Amino acid sequence: MPVNEPVVLAVTGMTCAACAARIEKKLNKIDGVSATVNYATSKATVLHENGITRVDSFIKTIEDLGYGAVAPKIEEGESTAEIATEAHLIDIRRRLAVSAICALPVMLMSMIRPLQFDGWQWVSLVLALPVALWGAAPFHRSAWRNARHRATTMDTLVSLGVIAAMSWSLWALIFGNAGEIGMKMNMSLFPRSATSVMTDHSSMESGSHDEIYLEVATTLVTFLLAGRYFEVRSRRRTGAALRSLLTIGSQEATLWRDGVETLIPIGALGVGEIFMVRPGETIATDGVVVEGQSAVDRSMVTGESIPIEISVGDTVTGGTLNSNGRLLVRATRIGRDTVLSQMARLVEKAQDGKAPIQRLADRVSAVFVPIVMSLSLATLVGWLVISGDAQKSFQAAVSVLVIACPCALGLATPVALLVGTSRAAREGIIIKGAHVLEATRGIDTIVFDKTGTLTTGIMTLQRVDEIVPEFLSAVMAVEMQSEHPIARAVVNGLRDRGVVATLRVEEFVNIPGVGVSALVNGQHIMIGRSTSKGTSVATIVEASVDGEVVARFEVSDQIKPTAASIVAELRELGVRPMIVSGDSIGPVHDVASQVGIDVGETRSGVLPDDKLRIVSELQASGASVAMVGDGVNDAAALVAADLGIAMGTGTDAAMEAGDLTIVSGDLAVVPKALALSRRTLRIIQANLFWAFAYNVAAIPLAVAGLMNPMLAGLAMALSSVFVVANSLRLRR
Repeated sequence: MPVNEPVVLAVTGMTCAACAARIEKKLNKIDGVSATVNYATSKATVLHENGITRVDSFIKTIEDLGYGAVAPKIEEGESTAEIATEAHLIDIRRRLAVSAICALPVMLMSMIRPLQFDGWQWVSLVLALPVALWGAAPFHRSAWRNARHRATTMDTLVSLGVIAAMSWSLWALIFGNAGEIGMKMNMSLFPRSATSVMTDHSSMESGSHDEIYLEVATTLVTFLLAGRYFEVRSRRRTGAALRSLLTIGSQEATLWRDGVETLIPIGALGVGEIFMVRPGETIATDGVVVEGQSAVDRSMVTGESIPIEISVGDTVTGGTLNSNGRLLVRATRIGRDTVLSQMARLVEKAQDGKAPIQRLADRVSAVFVPIVMSLSLATLVGWLVISGDAQKSFQAAVSVLVIACPCALGLATPVALLVGTSRAAREGIIIKGAHVLEATRGIDTIVFDKTGTLTTGIMTLQRVDEIVPEFLSAVMAVEMQSEHPIARAVVNGLRDRGVVATLRVEEFVNIPGVGVSALVNGQHIMIGRSTSKGTSVATIVEASVDGEVVARFEVSDQIKPTAASIVAELRELGVRPMIVSGDSIGPVHDVASQVGIDVGETRSGVLPDDKLRIVSELQASGASVAMVGDGVNDAAALVAADLGIAMGTGTDAAMEAGDLTIVSGDLAVVPKALALSRRTLRIIQANLFWAFAYNVAAIPLAVAGLMNPMLAGLAMALSSVFVVANSLRLRR
């Protein structure tokens, strides 16, 4: 395994964010290990600073805490993590169904006096036992597992609440008066005192401890199982975009060898081999077209809705759809090296990361449970001292245990992050980490590279001044020997104008910074930049034969059609646009004026180090800077910027350095990426607010004895469902 490549483990048995925090803390105690555990994705990402991968020791550490861990390998189309999640979902659904069936009659009998037939309390006990023992088993197991390691989680609170309710009820039924035939009980939304229990037997004295809480135990378990079921199911839905990304690619390829077609598994295709793609088929892997032309639909990978025309020499991406032509493609990347696989890994890595705002929530969750247990005990003692009513004191204490479970707090950030990054992937936006969302909030300045970012980066021939037309063929033949972008622009432009080059070129010389020269039919041909200025944005190239100018060519880079509207959108988002380019001042100012950027907000003739310096100076002046680039010369500035946005059509170095990657290279996606990132952050903030507000508002009510434990369980379950549902809004 490559040095410093993280180990990713699928963790089973986690029931709340506190579980994830405990596993993460334990892993980070291993010397040289840096680990993050994400409850929403059920994954642990472990990195050893020396690149040593001790998978077995990492798994053992997790198992020693009472959880399970496996490497998420693919088995028959599904990963082990997905299989474990599906099994967990089925188990919760089964427990929920049984608990609901048993809890409903218990709740109805406890609430409605006419349904309280003789002996109803014993029937309720028979129905409640399976719920409290089997339905609540996951909570009890988790609580016991953590207790063995002197730790507590949210499940500890649930387990204690259920055990307390059942223990009190059993004591009242067996040793108190609650077990007598004919006992009647009134239901109240608030904690009840002993005098609220009604009976047809005069022998039962007012104030005796005959209250039972079977409905509290059963409904609490049912509500929490329901909340957890919908939570797990929703978390599976949020990963749909990533799973679809992983399954876009074709599973087979048509190998083309010496004119013979052979259908082979995609894993058997090697780099350099040629495969055929028929109309309507998915391109098997990344490659270069060697024969044919077609329109390729890249929407599943880049988010672009319009098919792109491609022909010989163009690159294609695995997972895209060949629309109408037959293509022969030479494979350049396979397996984990393909663009699609890299995208999937980046998305998965982002979902496994944590934003600073989430780490705050994790720290709160880690200390919250012991505080709540202490508060519950204090509530019990306080009410006993104040009122002397054991039943009301007990109900208030149980309500504190139940209502305070910070499940929603633990879900607030990871679920929103999971949905947001998956949605971004569908739009062709790769968000590399949770910290990126935080960075987008404060961005007030965006620095554009010019070539390849605001412009197409492709030089095209705009005008030809044919002074001596018969020499165009010779000029084209010489330019065909050069790989310079200007030379390619001249060759392509002349070819489009019907010029054919068949002449033999001799003694070709490339003169750096000047041009090229060669002999054609014994005549010396020199091609280079003109000494005349020309226009501000175009480059003028002169061709001379034996010292006499025979043609002039005007070559220029084209501004992307959407550049001006994108700059306007960014201004509406409150972002100040700038251009920092290595090009000369004329072209830079011309592009700035055409896209709507003040010439005073441009820097021209800068080197890569200068770009880094300019970004640093902007940051030093108090600006929060986003850098948009596509070249190797932009990489340092992309890293230094508060938010690096790399164009996917650029170099690998730029994409590796960026925090956000725009896969399609379409500038129009930049404001969309900023808007989506900011919206995801707003959802996270809303989730955290409501999760905190819920506990802040509800705990005092429970302590004051104003909340029934059953309603506390319902409120806690609904808070988790609310957080997940709020996060799912990002899918739309």
